[in-house]
Amino acid sequence: MADRELIKLKNIGLKIASRLNEIGVYSRTDLEQIGAAEAHKQIKRNYPDETLAVCYYLYSFEGAVTDTHWNDIPEKRKQALRQIISEGEQENDY
Repeated sequence: MADRELIKLKNIGLKIASRLNEIGVYSRTDLEQIGAAEAHKQIKRNYPDETLAVCYYLYSFEGAVTDTHWNDIPEKRKQALRQIISEGEQENDY
């Protein structure tokens, strides 16, 4: 069962909390330490055949840490997050 502390965070529901738990994230502090982009990358590695919508995971993680609805994250920050995950994907495509 997903950690209750995570479910209290903005943008985090049961499914996302469960997936965060799978990668060792049980609290806001854990998510802050790992970062939104790294959490997204690790979950994507665990579910390689599943398409992970950036708004559903990446932006949700960022919003949970900053107490912001994912849709209200500034576009500049969204671009920076997308850049981080795309760089990681390119490193794995050799």
